[in-house]
Amino acid sequence: MPAVNFKIRSAIALSIGAMSAVSSPGFASSHREAPFISQNPSVDATDFYMFRSYEPGRENYTTMVADYIPLQDPPGGPIFFPMNQNGLYEIHVDNNGDGKEDLTFQFQFKNELKDIALPVGDKQVSIPVINGSRIESPKSPNLQMQETYTVNIVRGDRRSGQRQAVTNAAGGGTTFDKPVDNIGKKSIPDYAAYAGQHLYNVNIPGCDSPGRMFVGQRKDPFVVNVGEALDLLNIKTPAVELNPDAERSARDDLARKNVTAIAIEVPTSCLRTANEPVIGAWTTASLRQGRVINPAPDSGLFTTTKEGGAWAQVSRLAMPLVNEVVIGLKDKDKFNASKPSGDAQFLTYITNPTLAAVIESQFSSAGVKAPTKLPRNDLVTAFLTGVPGLNKPANVVPSEMMRLNTEIAPKAKGAQNRLGVIGGDTAGFPNGRRPGDDVVDVELRVLMGKLCTLNDPATFGCAPADAPSGTLQFTDGAYTDDSNYDAAFPYLRTPLAGSPQE
Repeated sequence: MPAVNFKIRSAIALSIGAMSAVSSPGFASSHREAPFISQNPSVDATDFYMFRSYEPGRENYTTMVADYIPLQDPPGGPIFFPMNQNGLYEIHVDNNGDGKEDLTFQFQFKNELKDIALPVGDKQVSIPVINGSRIESPKSPNLQMQETYTVNIVRGDRRSGQRQAVTNAAGGGTTFDKPVDNIGKKSIPDYAAYAGQHLYNVNIPGCDSPGRMFVGQRKDPFVVNVGEALDLLNIKTPAVELNPDAERSARDDLARKNVTAIAIEVPTSCLRTANEPVIGAWTTASLRQGRVINPAPDSGLFTTTKEGGAWAQVSRLAMPLVNEVVIGLKDKDKFNASKPSGDAQFLTYITNPTLAAVIESQFSSAGVKAPTKLPRNDLVTAFLTGVPGLNKPANVVPSEMMRLNTEIAPKAKGAQNRLGVIGGDTAGFPNGRRPGDDVVDVELRVLMGKLCTLNDPATFGCAPADAPSGTLQFTDGAYTDDSNYDAAFPYLRTPLAGSPQE
């Protein structure tokens, strides 16, 4: 693939160079977005990230992070937030543009009860919480609910393809320890150091060099004033230029929330093919089709149900906000159960988006207008095919996934533009997604016609006249950029402690 199209790059730089410090209205990226998944948070994917690693010396690797279990309150004990041991968590990679997985990383979890007991009189009595004393290392004898996981890579179809174990580069084991959640300062005085002991170098079958892996609780990386955004867009009125104070005028409703991250760093050469530098990816979670509730649970962990049968996909996420604010309510569970190769059934939600009409109605007094040219081929390009000259595969089946051109060099922390491509930074969203990319800003502006203002109808199917509000800036007042994240794998920051008191 040639370098990023000069016409697109130049138009972006000329038309939006001054917009790099404004955020927009939005919603938690994919937190509780569908009826079924809202009742099953342990398999609810919240965000998906994919980017060329920008940690110094790791430029030849690609990092993928799938966040699960939304809206975790730090003091959410006594069980806190274990992964579902009856679930299958997957990250899929399409490296030839056909909308089907070519590589799949499968994560499965297991909880083991150590049953710590204390002598009370002449009785040994099981304690009611997950730890009995201070925790400083994996497999601490003071932790009575210990969580482990295994990882497999599947080549070809996720259910019938070749399946091989990912192994620990130190010793070759196939079982990995997951750190317990950040209970508090007294239980885990240095959580960053404790969690760091669970960062593994791993051997991935078919890859020439080791990758890295971490699974555990992190500070929720998404930033948004979700309450007011969901209250009929009760936010600042959009304008061509905004008072700088508006950028930081509102709360981040996720500022005190954690998530659980599945992070894996893979040699880029292992993900792509020789002739196609663009890869697509998405994450899913599945549950067994059969579930029977045990009315008399046995002693132990999670014995209330018996589950079996084939896997049924119940969560799907790639590009942020798609199921949240694009897919109609009646089809949200259907979308979560679907595959990218079948996305033609949801095409109308992209070509005739309702959210643009809602934004127009809420800000009609300010003269806000939705793009007028339907169907919205600019959104088909952004969401379903990738942008020509940026991240569109040579042969592509229209399908919703995160796409990354692996030939575009990463930008170091501190040099990233939080608006990604529309801010002149082609290493950012929607060419993959980094934690510091303000995806809500980008998607809302694209929704209201930003791509049309680039005056490239051959690429986007629209012109500036088709987007009367295409240059407006929206802000929810919740600000983020790459300074909020670490410069090294796994990039997401240490989770908030349930008890910050020393």
